[in-house]
Amino acid sequence: MSNRLEVRSVSKRFSRKSGLVERGAEFMGLKAPNPVVRALDDVSLTVAEGEVVGIVGESGCGKSTLGRVVAGLLQASEGTVLFRNKRLQDMPGEEAEAARLKVQMIFQNPSSSLNPRQRVREIIGAAPLHHGLTTARELDDYVSQQMARAGLDPSMVSRFPHQFSGGQRQRIGIARALAVQPDMLICDESVAALDVSIQAQILNLFLDLRKQLDLTYIFISHVLSVVEHISDRVVVMYLGRVVEEATVEELFSHPNHPYTRALLQERPSLDPVQRSFSAIEGEIPSPLSPPSGCHFHLRCPLAMDRCRIERPELRTVGSRHKSACHLND
Repeated sequence: MSNRLEVRSVSKRFSRKSGLVERGAEFMGLKAPNPVVRALDDVSLTVAEGEVVGIVGESGCGKSTLGRVVAGLLQASEGTVLFRNKRLQDMPGEEAEAARLKVQMIFQNPSSSLNPRQRVREIIGAAPLHHGLTTARELDDYVSQQMARAGLDPSMVSRFPHQFSGGQRQRIGIARALAVQPDMLICDESVAALDVSIQAQILNLFLDLRKQLDLTYIFISHVLSVVEHISDRVVVMYLGRVVEEATVEELFSHPNHPYTRALLQERPSLDPVQRSFSAIEGEIPSPLSPPSGCHFHLRCPLAMDRCRIERPELRTVGSRHKSACHLND
């Protein structure tokens, strides 16, 4: 399979811009520079045609930031994102616009991602009409087609978002994304705000759409069972870095990195054997001042002196299995 998407050594930093007076004070040493949040730290990733890649990790690990950089909603501070081996920066205007349309994002909270003042017709139909994917005369039929594909009744096209349930609002978000005929969907915690029964319906919809439209997915979630159900391959992130990457079967049966093992050990289970659950010790360090060496060493029970000094590289530890841990040396 060829690569639809490649992320090369991407880093993302956030910092409030200083005004003229503040910059002068900083230059004279009268004020400390504004703090910098290191959300992504040299992240590399490939996604093949038709693949579903799950990205997991605790809150604050950078998985949502990575999704937004891939979708073009955020600009990387360093590194490159390539679509079919081409950088957006190197594409002419129309080609770059077409490439951006091919990658769409579905957000966590459907209520906040939909304009409450617009009817469903405008929410779904505005983008394809603007980009010439349909005409004003054919718009109603086009919107109805997208609604039916997402499991919505086209007769509700004149309603406002508040007139729908949470699951229906998420389907509106899916229909809006599908309306520009994308090749890839980035789903950022897209079932987290829904009831469990509705989650299953939306996940099944994603799987059906994958078969119907040959879609590629990046599926971001902190719920391991969801990622296991829908993904082909899983990427584990911790404090802005990728610490492990493997196929679903390999990662869930033979986790390598101590952080991944800790995550899997604490996931809920229906196993009748009694188990004692305890959270991973310690708190995630601040991205304002990440620790040196391996970012996980402050919470890792197997940490060595080397872990505190040297950053581990993401190395191959098995067939389609990579891990960033000094214990593999």
